[in-house]
Amino acid sequence: MTLTELKYIVAVAREKHFGHAAEACFVAQPTLSVAIKKLEDELGVTLFERGGSEISMTPLGAQIVAQAERVLEQTAAIKEIAKQNKDPLVGPFRLGIIYTIAPYLLPPLVKTIIERVPQMPLVLQENFTVKLLELLRQGELDAAIVALPFPDQGLLVQPVYDEPFVVAVPKHHKWANRDSVSTDDLKSETMLLLGNGHCFRDQVLEVCPEMSRFSTSGDGIARTFEGSSLETIRHMVASGIGITVLPQASIPDMQAKDGMLRYIPFTQPGPSRRVVLVWRKSFTRGAAIEAVRQALLSCDLHGVTMLPDEPLSEA
Repeated sequence: MTLTELKYIVAVAREKHFGHAAEACFVAQPTLSVAIKKLEDELGVTLFERGGSEISMTPLGAQIVAQAERVLEQTAAIKEIAKQNKDPLVGPFRLGIIYTIAPYLLPPLVKTIIERVPQMPLVLQENFTVKLLELLRQGELDAAIVALPFPDQGLLVQPVYDEPFVVAVPKHHKWANRDSVSTDDLKSETMLLLGNGHCFRDQVLEVCPEMSRFSTSGDGIARTFEGSSLETIRHMVASGIGITVLPQASIPDMQAKDGMLRYIPFTQPGPSRRVVLVWRKSFTRGAAIEAVRQALLSCDLHGVTMLPDEPLSEA
């Protein structure tokens, strides 16, 4: 039994697909499949039920995967213990960040880190929330910046800021000069949303339940399109295809009148998301976490409310 094999079974359990798990582990699918079969033969048990398009765990497999997650976390802790006698602010800090935050937060964050702790370079990775949490648990990331809620438990969570959502419409749209829009107003519009996997899509659907992508009547969204990024969707809106909901920090100037878009706040209390910094309880570089948190709090993001006094909690 090897740590690599344990990493593979955890990945398959999360992805429920051998191919996707192999991609997450940066190996070829045959390599991953052979390693898992070898582990099953060694243990004399079947970990996964194979059949159809989705893989599921056997009851015994679920217990073994849970234990494997703990082993991987403790392995990462051993590496951190070895660093305890070193300066926690010296050396790379591996930080994950979700796609819908990274383009707007990283420029000021990286600049601040370079100015304050140049001896601690950031190693950055953009990805979906579920991927970042998997890498975090496996010790391949030191911390991640995500939005609540997220599925994992046993992680330390430090709120960073609250970010309202706003509506983006083409400049000639009938709402272009409105002061605010309610979530009810959206149900008769053609909506452009991010594709599956983006937590921002799920957050928008949660706070605006009228956005049913399957609706074709006036009782819900008339029609929806899916984009791969917020910037792709922004350009689609500018071309007049429909409207969308964006996080406030992605909009440099709410009052801009010279472009192809108009931005409208939601009627209060409007929808928003809470952005947090998360890390393993076993992570020992507390000073590094605090340095990153303070750098985050100093970032000048338009329209967000920084949360310097929110207490630390456990997911």
